[in-house]
Amino acid sequence: MFQGWGFLLGEIWILIALAALLGLFIGWLVWGRRSVVTDDGEAARLRAELDACQTRARDCAQRVTRLEDDLSVARAASAVPIRASSPRRAAVSPEASPAESAPEPARAANTEEEDAAGSKPATLDAPRDGQADDLKRIKGIGPKLEALCNRLGFWHFDQIANWNAAEIAWVDANLESFKGRVTRDNWVAQARILAAEND
Repeated sequence: MFQGWGFLLGEIWILIALAALLGLFIGWLVWGRRSVVTDDGEAARLRAELDACQTRARDCAQRVTRLEDDLSVARAASAVPIRASSPRRAAVSPEASPAESAPEPARAANTEEEDAAGSKPATLDAPRDGQADDLKRIKGIGPKLEALCNRLGFWHFDQIANWNAAEIAWVDANLESFKGRVTRDNWVAQARILAAEND
C-alpha cells in the first residue's frame, strides 16, 4: 500500500521547488525591473536643512569661543585686586610726627581689604561637642573643600546657614583655589535645609 509513496513524495518536493523558483522569477520581473523613483524635491529640502544646521552649528561654535574669551578676560580682570581710595581714610596732618601718622594708613588699608572682601563670619576653633557636620552633603563641597572650610573655622551647617552677603563675599574671597563657590553653588540655602534636618 505504501510502496508508491516514495515516488509521490519526491514529486511533491520537486513541484514545491519549481513553484518557489517560479515565484522568485515573477517577483524579479515585477519588482526588479521597477526603477527606483527618487523625490528630488525631498532630497533638496533635506540638503537645505543640513546646510542650515551646519551654519547654526558654526555660529554657535563662534559664540562659544567669544564667550570663553570674554570669560577669560573677566577672570583675569577679577584676579587683579582693585584698590579704591576709602572715604574713611583720615588725612595726615603736616604737624603730626611720623610715629603718630604710621598706624593710620595701616588701619585704613585693613578697612579697604575688609570692604573689598566683606566681613569675616563667626568661626569656631573646633567642632561643637567634638562632632562636625558632614559639609560634603552641600553640593559643591568635596573632601578638599571641606578640609579648607574646617581650617577657616566652619564646621557646622548652621554656621553657613547664617552667613549674610558680606560674610559670603569674605568666604568666597578666602577659599583659595575655590573662590566664588559659595555663591555659585548656593551653599547658604543648602545649609539652611541641612541645618533644619539636624534639629
